[in-house]
Amino acid sequence: MAKPGPVLSIVIPALNEEEAIGATIERCLAARETIVAESPVSEVEVIVVSDGSTDRTEEIARRYQAVTVLGFDRNRGYGAAIKSGFAAARGEWVGFLDADGTCEPAFFATLCRALDAQHADVALGSRMGPGSEMPLLRTIGNTVFALILGVLSRQRIGDTASGMRVLRRAVLPDLDPLPDGLHYTPAMTARVLLEGKLVLIEEPMPYAERIGESKLSVARDGVRFLVSIVRAAAIYRPARPLLLFAAVFAFGALLLGSGPLLYWLRHHSLEEWMTYRVLAAFLLGTATAILASSAAVAEQIASIAHGRPAARSGVTGFVGRLLSRRAALVSSALLFAVAVAVCWPGIVEYVTTTRVYMHWSRVVLSSLLSLVALTLVTTLFLTETIDLIRAQRSARESLPAPDRIRPAC
Repeated sequence: MAKPGPVLSIVIPALNEEEAIGATIERCLAARETIVAESPVSEVEVIVVSDGSTDRTEEIARRYQAVTVLGFDRNRGYGAAIKSGFAAARGEWVGFLDADGTCEPAFFATLCRALDAQHADVALGSRMGPGSEMPLLRTIGNTVFALILGVLSRQRIGDTASGMRVLRRAVLPDLDPLPDGLHYTPAMTARVLLEGKLVLIEEPMPYAERIGESKLSVARDGVRFLVSIVRAAAIYRPARPLLLFAAVFAFGALLLGSGPLLYWLRHHSLEEWMTYRVLAAFLLGTATAILASSAAVAEQIASIAHGRPAARSGVTGFVGRLLSRRAALVSSALLFAVAVAVCWPGIVEYVTTTRVYMHWSRVVLSSLLSLVALTLVTTLFLTETIDLIRAQRSARESLPAPDRIRPAC
């Protein structure tokens, strides 16, 4: 009697991997018995997708009758190969691993057990564990990407771009659209963590040095990896990257402006050489206000787009409360009042003498305060507009469906 349980479909994307593809396939076929015996999986199928290979990769793969082989007539990309393999797969669980010999196929048993035991949606093998043979430069890059994604998602992640994973087929629509290139894996990781509804787990796995030449360009693909993470954040949690940049600019403004501020408090004047520092600090301060306000608006838009309430906790929720109706009105009024007070001596001078002898720093400070106040008023207008749209949509959705009008007899 066949063992009950899900079928696991393993997809192997391959581009010019004639040196490694045969051994990788044989190891996958040999690992099927172990995967079935040591996990909830009842059956394993293996699918190889030749991504426009110009060497003997596809020819070698077709020698194995127990393997389904798909071939692209041209190179479409690592992600496109995986997606095509998933479309052809029949398993309730789908997985993939690189064709370069770096991953141990028997490790799918560990991933499948973890996926089942922890009721996860995605299980990935982390290459960052002890004994990993990942090159140093890629280890550093992956660590940086993991830190960035961890800050944006508020979840710990060790390996953003692992090439060995298992997923429940049912969650694939929730991950679309994913890119076709090598940044398919970090984009998937980012979407799962930032979307907030799916569960991703990591299991440390053995990772060997690859066979043959790597297709990864550290500079080009590194930029793509970073962009894919930021894009996912922009879709699901747009306030977080904006607030991260706002924090950086605020720190810069504090760093540049602290010296002139302390000097002014002691001497009630500023030296001319401080001009550029003061202007730079004011510019960064203005950018901080604009980014924080944009984050509040972006969070409201994302909440409508994804049908979830706006954030009430964390930094995003705190900024949202700071920019609430009452707080924004009071703050903008105070800022305008202070701006006028700072420039009042100059206003009086101009009205009485048509000349201004006031120090330039007062004008700059007054302009900054006025601009921040205007930013708050604009943000309040936008958030109030979004609230009205949300209320209108909610009212329409709550209306009962109109009865069908029967024709007169």
